[in-house]
Amino acid sequence: MTSKSVTPKRGRDEALAGARGWPGPGGGQIGHLDPPTMWRATTVQACGLWPFAAGSGAPMTGVPLGQHLHTGATVCGDPISWFTRARYISNPSLFMLGMPGLGKSTLINRMLIGLAATGVVPLVLGDLKPDYADTVRALGGQVISIGRGVGGINILDPGAMGAAATRIGGKAGLALAAETHGRVLNMIAALISVVRGRSMEDTEQSVLSAALHHLRDRTPSGRAPLLPDLLAVLRDGPDRVRAVTLDRGDDSRYHDAVDPLHRSLLGILDGPLGNTFSSPTSTHIDPNAPAVCIDISRIGEADTQLTAAAMLAAWSDGLGTVAAAHAMADAGLMPRRWFFTVLDELWRPLRAASGIVDRIDALTRLNRSLGLGDAKITHTLKDAEALGSESDRAKARGFVERAGMVICAGLPRTEMEELGRVIGFSKREVDLVSSWSSPPGWAVSGEHEDPPGRGRFIIKVGGRPGIPIKVAITDTERELHNTNSRWAASVPSREGAALAPHRRAGGGCRETTCCRGRSWPWPGYPCSYSGECGSAGRSGPR
Repeated sequence: MTSKSVTPKRGRDEALAGARGWPGPGGGQIGHLDPPTMWRATTVQACGLWPFAAGSGAPMTGVPLGQHLHTGATVCGDPISWFTRARYISNPSLFMLGMPGLGKSTLINRMLIGLAATGVVPLVLGDLKPDYADTVRALGGQVISIGRGVGGINILDPGAMGAAATRIGGKAGLALAAETHGRVLNMIAALISVVRGRSMEDTEQSVLSAALHHLRDRTPSGRAPLLPDLLAVLRDGPDRVRAVTLDRGDDSRYHDAVDPLHRSLLGILDGPLGNTFSSPTSTHIDPNAPAVCIDISRIGEADTQLTAAAMLAAWSDGLGTVAAAHAMADAGLMPRRWFFTVLDELWRPLRAASGIVDRIDALTRLNRSLGLGDAKITHTLKDAEALGSESDRAKARGFVERAGMVICAGLPRTEMEELGRVIGFSKREVDLVSSWSSPPGWAVSGEHEDPPGRGRFIIKVGGRPGIPIKVAITDTERELHNTNSRWAASVPSREGAALAPHRRAGGGCRETTCCRGRSWPWPGYPCSYSGECGSAGRSGPR
């Protein structure tokens, strides 16, 4: 019998554990990955090793806009939050450019809803399609319609600013009254520029200012003067107005000085603008409304002069309400409120008349800067190139240069290269944004296919790298904001439009009364309800 020595087994606690634990079942062995060596380099040096470098982070201050196109991170932002809270920008303004149909107004509509939830008051001063009226109604705001036979704005009405100046009184009231005078003067000058197609002369503005002072002093309290009253002042020629014309007692010299202005005002009264600006204001803006939309969609597309004049009048009235609200807050008569103004389709008033850029600039500069953010929307910088003079083109380009944040949707490469000289886009950003301007592909099945750039934007702030985002709208936003609503199939009445979401494809009810007791006077038109007509003894949808 042989014996052999047995080496006693050592316990697990006595064994030396390796870097991956003990071998064997339950030994704790795991797949181990040593951390890689970290290197630090610039994006130029490391671009080949790591091509997924993100130019900037995803800001989380402001209205949720969408997801970062590369990282998927949530991107938030709006001009007011980035100015007041994050301090990313020094001017609470936004300028947006992009080709039609890519979602510019949809993104602004999201900002409008988000800011309203924080207490900011949205002001859509001139809704052309309309794009924002339904949203303002849903927010419980005020919608004012402007157009021939619909409603008008008295351009001589001091509005909320005049009422605030009277209520405040003292030096602050006098200062606000002087600002009111300047705003009315600029508004009349803007309308004359639209009618003439060119700017007013300096001497004419002096005559107009003197006539407005004379008219204001002689108008009874509580009554706003009208355009015919201003014409009467020019016709009568009071001493205060004659002194500005340097007529020296000669009637012919006086008439030579005021006749061109008189004719232009008659053109506003009886010309293409009709009585839209010569009658009392149909509906005043409510300073306490949670949102305001001035709807000018009733004006025809081809009526460029009236459209531009209505937009300018809406801007003047809306910004005057903002100035009045701040003056009342400064006097402690109402709480402080912030405002967010939307100036959509900026290219339309820009093309209306030479010198209109000066008037737009004056209207926006007269408002008090505190508590007011704005968004200007147009298609391309070439809208500015269509202006008559180089000075007007330079001022229009200044709207982009002075903006705190610039947002671009899809634009052609030539436009992006031109814009890059103003803002500072990199070559990669130019390639990205220009790729969004491509048309949609040919859908084989005939189904709708969105263009590749719809809902995609890049946000630029100063010299920072751009933030590309993808916006996906909710069902509620889709119902409130449909810029192609007139292309949608619908029944020919308000009641039918309300029933349209329930319509079933194909078939048609032959009866004149709907199965639910509703009037249905279009035999053969598809019934909106399915399944119940048959149970009621009628021929329902097939």
